[in-house]
Amino acid sequence: MDEVRIDLRKIGEDERQKREQQERLLFRLNHTFYLDPGYKELMRELFAGKIGENSFVKAPLSGAELSNISIGNGVYVNSNLLAMARGGIVIEDDVQIAANVQLITNNHDLYDRQVLTCQPIVLKKGAWIGAGVTILPGITIGKYAVIGAASVVTHDVGDYEVVVGNPAKCIKRLEPEKFEV
Repeated sequence: MDEVRIDLRKIGEDERQKREQQERLLFRLNHTFYLDPGYKELMRELFAGKIGENSFVKAPLSGAELSNISIGNGVYVNSNLLAMARGGIVIEDDVQIAANVQLITNNHDLYDRQVLTCQPIVLKKGAWIGAGVTILPGITIGKYAVIGAASVVTHDVGDYEVVVGNPAKCIKRLEPEKFEV
């Protein structure tokens, strides 16, 4: 995947205003009861309308560049998601994300810490991300894959794989024919 590099010293006024607007929306979302009628509209605004039918992200939520996230249909994200989305995050249909997950698409250059290096994260259809998981830049999680709680994902995960640990390693492969498609 192509890496995007961003020099933080060159962030313009438009970027600062966009970040401030996102912080205001995050504050409002994080201080709105999830059953209130305005909660879903705040989610739509925060994700720039890129949130599918019957999808839900439970507050509190934190991160950067949340408008770079695309969420499919039937997605559930539990509380305390940290989404550093400068590199882009795609969450396909029917993905389940447990509490306290970190989706990190950006890192800092090892020699110039004011430069962000960004690569997208893709969570394919039906993936299940366990509590406390960290997924690093440039990672794709395959269809119906399962990431065990507290795992740190440093490499792509194949379709139907179950991975656990730090770094996450495959411990088994699920049977594709057992899933209702």
